[in-house]
Amino acid sequence: MSRFSLADLPGLTGRTAVVTGANSGIGLVTARALAERGARVVLAVRDPEKGQAAAATMTRPVEVRALDLADLSSVRAFARDLPGHVDLLVNNAGLSLGPLSRTADGFELQFGTNHLGHFALTNLLLPRIRERVVTVASLGHRIGSLDFSDLQWERRRYRPNAAYAQSKLANLLFAAELQRRLTRAGSPVISTAAHPGISSTNLMRTVQKPSPGLRFEKFLVGLVAQSAEEGALPTLYAATADLPGDSYAGPGRLWGMRGAPTQVGRSARARDGSAARRLWEVSEHLTGTRFPLDVPATPAS
Repeated sequence: MSRFSLADLPGLTGRTAVVTGANSGIGLVTARALAERGARVVLAVRDPEKGQAAAATMTRPVEVRALDLADLSSVRAFARDLPGHVDLLVNNAGLSLGPLSRTADGFELQFGTNHLGHFALTNLLLPRIRERVVTVASLGHRIGSLDFSDLQWERRRYRPNAAYAQSKLANLLFAAELQRRLTRAGSPVISTAAHPGISSTNLMRTVQKPSPGLRFEKFLVGLVAQSAEEGALPTLYAATADLPGDSYAGPGRLWGMRGAPTQVGRSARARDGSAARRLWEVSEHLTGTRFPLDVPATPAS
């Protein structure tokens, strides 16, 4: 079992890290820890004012840049205007359990933000990424499924939990397919994933009139939740430990809900290579972004 803690983080002087959703929760803790180890850290946040407030709580200087993952024009602008190379990209931002909403481009909000925004950002930055991409998933992926006939919930009755689980399954399929493509391209960059277990963050957006089921769910979460500091450890482990590509990190105790990070398993659906390739192709079409590295042609048989 891993004993990884903040004390195990290596020195990161000279490296640049981009952390999405870094103004609160595990994103804030992740950004702070990386900065304290000497990295140049970019807080990529939807609300720059909240980003500046978060930056003011840190002991090391960080940079705040606007990034709205629910708006592909914002994603493109962020990638275009970010100078220099990126050693580490942490695809952390996420939202869950809201009513049916749409992104600026018309996608279901959870799928559009949690998956498609990060998909586009990664592809746009990838020519400048030198070391690692970490994508933050969730235990919720285990109940997720992809309905390729209705990814945007245009015909089905909308179920927030199911939509969230779909987006988190998409995160893991994306991370796996990204690694396959990086390997085929001969890139030294690796793709890893992580989940925080059950952590006390503000991921669940406030509902004005929460249902009894949601109130009970929040009560259960409160019983087992670990702190944001503990919840960030799997992300930091996936970002800095000596791990192979396509590793998945999460807490090692209480069925993945708590504990020190280690490599963990994922659902059978998250290991479906055919689904991962299909999702990648669909995501390219929806975002207008593509894997930017040269891939050797497959020899004719």
